[in-house]
Amino acid sequence: MSTAVAEAPHPTRVRGSRALVLGLGLVGSILLLALVVGLSIAVGAKPVPLDDVWSAWRHPDGSYVSTVVASRIPRTQLGLLVGAALAVAGVVIQGLTRNPLGDPGLLGVNAGASASLVVTAAVLGGTAGRTVWAAVPGALFAAAAVYLIGSGGRRATPVRLVLAGAAVSAVLIALVEAITLANPDVFETYRSWVIGSLAGRPPSTVDAVLPFVVLGLVLCVLLARPLNALALGDETATSLGLRAGRTRLLGAAGATLLCAAAVAAVGPIAFVGLAVPHVVRSFTGSDHRWLLPYCLVLGPVLLLAADVVGRVVARPGELPVGAVTAFVGAPFLILAVRRGRVGL
Repeated sequence: MSTAVAEAPHPTRVRGSRALVLGLGLVGSILLLALVVGLSIAVGAKPVPLDDVWSAWRHPDGSYVSTVVASRIPRTQLGLLVGAALAVAGVVIQGLTRNPLGDPGLLGVNAGASASLVVTAAVLGGTAGRTVWAAVPGALFAAAAVYLIGSGGRRATPVRLVLAGAAVSAVLIALVEAITLANPDVFETYRSWVIGSLAGRPPSTVDAVLPFVVLGLVLCVLLARPLNALALGDETATSLGLRAGRTRLLGAAGATLLCAAAVAAVGPIAFVGLAVPHVVRSFTGSDHRWLLPYCLVLGPVLLLAADVVGRVVARPGELPVGAVTAFVGAPFLILAVRRGRVGL
């Protein structure tokens, strides 16, 4: 009597098929992004059919449709940059701190940008506090302070970074509240920025944040393999030849550049840097070689889709994209916690 023994699939074949599936999924995500970009240009107070959007983009003729399309393109470009920056920064921060609740606010970047903006508005007055350059220095300073305090002359461990981020953010938020309560004009500038919106930003904002986003993305993408090693623990990573301190420093620098550019351009937008990496990790696993490309594509998908929803539900007005992502992200976070997928 013979028995058939089933052969286990070869590991190389399994990895190859998984890479093929993930590659096809990434192509599908890019196609989804192209569709959302089209909707971002087509949808608004005055809807424009997608075929008219394509015609107006290829052959601008000064017509009303061409003017509407031309006015929406910079907003869509800004959404692409900010969505990619927040999602990639989120996954890098989660990898560096080994904290699944990590997001751009963890390193104090949001609080630093807010403090820098209100101080600039209070000192220089006028519209000085509305520019990208008013918020970037504070974001960079806050992240540097968190890293220095978190290291304390020793190794910057995940726990120290989280505690340092909470302390620095508390101090900076107190500074923001003190200045805005004492100066109504500064409060008005701060109020129009802090909600987080793609609307009302001049086209020059794209050019202002582009160098920061490109440099930050390059730094983060180059750290895909080191972040995989770091996830095994500092001792294991060191035994594999990785310099954990240098990886954390470069990763924090890349994530800070991305966060600073995004927050300075459109204000603090919640949950993009938290939700997108969690969703992507559910089907790619913890391999940053796949996590980073997927977040690079799906971050803009989420942000632009939320922006389109904000225009549709409150037409002829619109909801700020920061409010929409908060409505979507808060239930997502609660569900993740209840299912036990998030832990500290």
